[in-house]
Amino acid sequence: MGRRLAGTRWLAAALGAALVLAGCGGGDEAAGGKVTLRFTWWGSDGRHTITQKVIDAFEAEHPNIEIKGEYGDWTGYWDKLSTQVAANDAPDIIQMDEQYIREYAGRGALLDLAKYDVNLDGFDASVAKAGEFDGGLYGVVNGVNAPVVLANPQLFQKAGVKLPDDKTWTWDDYTRIATELTAKSAKGVWGSQSFGSDPAALKIWLRQRGADLYTADGKLGFSAEQLAEFFDQVKQLRDAKAIPTAELIEENAGATVNQSGSATGKYAMGFWNSNQLAQVSEAAGQEFKLLRFPSLTGKPKDAQEYYKASQFWSASARTKHPEEVGQFIDFLANSDKAAQLLLSERGTQPNKKLREATASKLSPTDQVINRFISDLAPDLGAPTPPVPVGLGGAGFPLGESTGEVLFGRLSSLDAARKLIDEANNNME
Repeated sequence: MGRRLAGTRWLAAALGAALVLAGCGGGDEAAGGKVTLRFTWWGSDGRHTITQKVIDAFEAEHPNIEIKGEYGDWTGYWDKLSTQVAANDAPDIIQMDEQYIREYAGRGALLDLAKYDVNLDGFDASVAKAGEFDGGLYGVVNGVNAPVVLANPQLFQKAGVKLPDDKTWTWDDYTRIATELTAKSAKGVWGSQSFGSDPAALKIWLRQRGADLYTADGKLGFSAEQLAEFFDQVKQLRDAKAIPTAELIEENAGATVNQSGSATGKYAMGFWNSNQLAQVSEAAGQEFKLLRFPSLTGKPKDAQEYYKASQFWSASARTKHPEEVGQFIDFLANSDKAAQLLLSERGTQPNKKLREATASKLSPTDQVINRFISDLAPDLGAPTPPVPVGLGGAGFPLGESTGEVLFGRLSSLDAARKLIDEANNNME
């Protein structure tokens, strides 16, 4: 996951400034009545190539519309987009991340797509609603994944520990298995990565206890006591040697996928998103196994898993051509031609019909992810609200707070209260 590069308050100021600037941004109308739209996204060179092919397919069906791509990598994407929005020069179509969608929408920078005939009937209900909040539809999910535990079968086998049944395992099972793996493995191999810095893990942990990380109206959805209990569990896992020491956790906090404990054979279990299976497996030189999160009861519905948006298709509120923007986003969401080109490049296809239609073209690993995502559907918990304004990236420093507890600098309750105060301050 990328780190937040633009500070929360700077971004708020930049987006706020956009609201007082006159005129309209976005695409223009070329000679002869041809509409030109600008489309921005981040990603690898492979993504750029595939996305351009999708653009070409759309333009072939819509000769009156030209799409100009603007792309780069994650590192500079958000600084550039904030600057463009503040200068009233935002692209018409914007690849958006769940960390920032509410922030941009809340500042009036995103178009309400519900008014422009984007058909989401083929999406699971929770996926269709993922970009819907504050009375509008501000993003259409372009890929689906889910928070998962990635297990290293070789390390399980070497330790003589059986892989769990992920539909029935509990947190007690997880603790027992992780502790046993550390005890029976070579020095330097740990039963599990710590989940203490992972907001997705905290979200599921809270949902299983009747709370949530965020509320629908953009507030924190938990108490200091609940967060303190989470910190206590991480500390207990550390004390049982189920997870690494505080020093090792801090040392590996900024590791890339290739440097991660999962990829380097130091963690028998790690916390990832389902769409990272291929990347982690390739980096490790072996196939990992996708596992659902453990639950309190051992019942699959009680795990409170959820579909996470890989990204969203969003649009500038100041586009001159909202109808044409709607046509393009509908094409991205529902066209078989687009799906056959995109496949799983941005995550599992969110349109269920297109997911089935493209399954045979996927790599073996992506087919595993596809089946995993589809199998989760009957056991999903309630849709999860988007990240509130101000809490994207460094606005919610969970890892730092967990570190304060593990190093003994703060009690669990004091660390919880401090994090809540920081988060509330960042939302102001």
